[in-house]
Amino acid sequence: FSLAPGGISAKHVWPIYAVIFVTGVARSFLQPARQALGAELVPRSLYPNAVAWRSSIWQLAAVVGPALGGLLYGFAGPAAAYGVGLALTGVALVAITTLKHVGSARPSDDGSVRDSLGAGVRFLRGQPILLGAITLDLFSVLFGGATALLPIFAADILHVGPQGLGLLRAAPSVGAVLTSLVLAHRRPLRRAGPTLLTYVACFGLTMIGFGLSRNFVLSAVLLAVSGAVDMVSVVIRSTLLQVSTPASLLGRVSSVNQIFIGSSNEIGAFESGVAARLMGTVPSVVFGGTVTLLVVAATAWRVPELRKLRDLRPQA
Repeated sequence: FSLAPGGISAKHVWPIYAVIFVTGVARSFLQPARQALGAELVPRSLYPNAVAWRSSIWQLAAVVGPALGGLLYGFAGPAAAYGVGLALTGVALVAITTLKHVGSARPSDDGSVRDSLGAGVRFLRGQPILLGAITLDLFSVLFGGATALLPIFAADILHVGPQGLGLLRAAPSVGAVLTSLVLAHRRPLRRAGPTLLTYVACFGLTMIGFGLSRNFVLSAVLLAVSGAVDMVSVVIRSTLLQVSTPASLLGRVSSVNQIFIGSSNEIGAFESGVAARLMGTVPSVVFGGTVTLLVVAATAWRVPELRKLRDLRPQA
């Protein structure tokens, strides 16, 4: 539709929304299935290292992909950009179909999607450490993220234009890539619980600093640091999810986790816009970072098991 001459009129924009909707539905099935598949391909003792490598590759793609896509769009046009994207998706599909593995534990096929989600929820309710880690991520991203407001900071506060906006958007991913490479080459974390709480608190502090900064270089550095500390929490949480969940329930628990992740990112962007409208751009970011610190304190108080967690050891 977007390749049509003259673009799409406002009256005919619904196909774009339909495609986005279908893509979202597909991703809701893809993410849990991918995590469950990884549980059957990678020994649980190697999960921390595998999660770090997977996250680093994803973050690297998040930086390089839009840059290459923009260049391709600018020099070859939208048809070439969409064509390359489609071709790469086809390559990924073929690669997935060539995987051969023998799964150990299989969930029962009985019951509806609602029953499967219910099983995942019931399991999480009996795992205070895992539930606390997921809830910590939900509310820290829900209130602490400032990605949706970066265009306002670039244009009206830092005055750096579209080029500066591109650098600000790339900064968290750059920090995340560098940190994930370090995590992939180091020994597993020995104090996982306190480390998770500390780094989420650092994420809140970087957001407060970013909101108050009026210097472009400092703002970019703070965003890079936010991506770095967030990557540490991602690795800990992802590892904890997979080593604490039986293989037969991993797909269902991953589905519930995907609901948390999806809601925190999307609703968090909406919350950022509403808060900026009510309080102003800078106060809303500072407020979000402060709420993140309060969430960390509340989680450490209400979930002492997470605060005392040490090694991330696979469980039977």
